[in-house]
Amino acid sequence: MAAPNCLRCLLRPSPAMAIPRRLAPVTISTAPFSSSAATLYASKPASSSMSKHIRAGKKMKLGKFKKKKNIDRGKPPAPGERKAFRKRILLSNNNALSVPGLGELSADAMLDPTKTGRVLAIPNELVDQLRAVEAFKPSQCWGLFRQPSILVRAETTDLAKRMQDSARKQETLRLVITGEKLAGKSTLLLQSMAYGYLNGWIVFNIPEAQELTTACTEYAPIPGTDPVQYSQQSYALKMMQALRKSNERVLSSLKTVHSHPNLVQHFPVGTSLLQLANGAKEADNAWPVFNAVWQELTVQGHGRPPILFALDGLAHVMKISAYRSPAFELIHSHDLAVVRRFVDCLSGAAPLPNGGAAIAATSRGNAPRTPSMELALAQREAERDGTEPPRREPFSRGYDDRVDAALATVQVLRLSSVAKAEARAIMEYWAASGLLRTAVDEPTVSEKWTMGGNGILGEMERAALRTMRL
Repeated sequence: MAAPNCLRCLLRPSPAMAIPRRLAPVTISTAPFSSSAATLYASKPASSSMSKHIRAGKKMKLGKFKKKKNIDRGKPPAPGERKAFRKRILLSNNNALSVPGLGELSADAMLDPTKTGRVLAIPNELVDQLRAVEAFKPSQCWGLFRQPSILVRAETTDLAKRMQDSARKQETLRLVITGEKLAGKSTLLLQSMAYGYLNGWIVFNIPEAQELTTACTEYAPIPGTDPVQYSQQSYALKMMQALRKSNERVLSSLKTVHSHPNLVQHFPVGTSLLQLANGAKEADNAWPVFNAVWQELTVQGHGRPPILFALDGLAHVMKISAYRSPAFELIHSHDLAVVRRFVDCLSGAAPLPNGGAAIAATSRGNAPRTPSMELALAQREAERDGTEPPRREPFSRGYDDRVDAALATVQVLRLSSVAKAEARAIMEYWAASGLLRTAVDEPTVSEKWTMGGNGILGEMERAALRTMRL
């Protein structure tokens, strides 16, 4: 074979000097030995399978992912269904035993000192009135017993006598109920409303004050007010509906003495207050109708009954609210029209000419920190007891002058623990209803009274009825 004489052929390396780029492993075969199958190393391209990275463990599969099984979780709850279930109130239990010899609550029984320490059943008509104004709380254990009943405590009789005196003297009882957690403040507020209904009073109630100040209700500025006040039309409509349901008999017997030309519907003089209250059919005209009804109820004379204005959760309306003005500034709670109406009655700025009461209850379980309210209540108690009242902390900035002015002259009723005689009465009622499966004797009463924080009624319920509570 002739030697290459081409320059390209001369510069090309010979096959013997070529270095393989990658060596393949030895291939071992079970077939008989042959020279062609015994190749130890051979050149392989860079795209060989050995050039790929193999992960140890589970190999990744590239393909269609396995679809998850569709689990039938049932029908989702409707809008508002969970809130309705959370706030539902059961007032009777058909499985509970009927208590024999249980007396019935009346206006005279609440004033009688001999009834102190007894459990009395609430009449059915009064139950409907209290339910209409949302006096019952979901956290209370009404649904464990055959019918709603209350324990007449010493504070109940004291409060009823104060309300009776205010109606007789045509003055306004301005009272704040305070005390420890689970001491029964909301229940005592319910008892004050029960006394009002039993004596023919007109009752307004704000069951949860936080609904007015946590920016969960529609609001709008009221034109012509200085400083600017804000109406909450939806909440005013709710209050008017509760007023019609709970005070229908009293409102139908009263007649108007003003014409009220600013209302959309014309109501001539002599129209019943029930028809005037029925004018609030929509939220748009609820606040003007509320003002008209309030103006008629606060007329001097004309057979107008006393008024009870109750509020639960006082701390929520004694601070700056979560609402904002058109300038995006936070609105004080006292600039909300419904709250302002109650605060004026509580502070004495707007007295009730026919007598009545403005009663508020504090809350320890759900309440913001309000240093001004706590200081004002402590000062009123010190003034009542004749001791030196506490003063403001000099370097604290959490005080509010408007709150101090609202609570400057109120009365304070501190609710403490029940006596052992009252504890025995309520435990005998539990046992007669079939809920307390033990003998009610002195050792048992002392045990539950001690376990319940030395007579805190709510703690006693936890200690004795915790397994029965739903």
